[in-house]
Amino acid sequence: MKLPKTTLILIFLSIGLGSFVYFYEIKGKNQQTEIQSQKQKIFTFTADDIQSLTIKFKETTLQLVKRNTSEKPQWEIKSPISTPANDAIVSYLIDLLVDSKSERTIPVSPVELSEFGLDQPVATIDVKLKNQQTHQLILGKGDFNNQFLYAQADPNKNMNLLLVSKDFVNAVNRDISEWKQIPDIPPPTPTK
Repeated sequence: MKLPKTTLILIFLSIGLGSFVYFYEIKGKNQQTEIQSQKQKIFTFTADDIQSLTIKFKETTLQLVKRNTSEKPQWEIKSPISTPANDAIVSYLIDLLVDSKSERTIPVSPVELSEFGLDQPVATIDVKLKNQQTHQLILGKGDFNNQFLYAQADPNKNMNLLLVSKDFVNAVNRDISEWKQIPDIPPPTPTK
């Protein structure tokens, strides 16, 4: 039995289209899953585990300690001044530390750290947990297209370079006055 020429062309086109869909959809999904699995959490602790934070940025070292009371504010600035801290700003930083994921992990040697701005970091965040464990996040300069920051988590334990969100710089690069708790001002009473 001889098939017409147009039928043979349609068969070859359907085989080609089926192959394309298979490789694009099925194989492509596997690659996307691998890329997503490469994104890993920076730290494994929770927000409740954090006891204190020490943030070094520019020429300033800011020390924040969690208060043992249930009243607001929950955080207190211990250094360079002693005053209640703005819980919203501290919570923003803690959420970044707890929930953020690294876009990519790159192994580097100690000699290469200066290329990524980690020899003179933009900021350093030291975290002390309730169980007395400590963690550190060093923030370097931005990547080539300035979408992410080069960072290093727990540099004494591993030499991997991370790509993290630029939100970290926004979270720590603040004036001391922004870290202070804003006093509650009662609303004015209406006059008759």
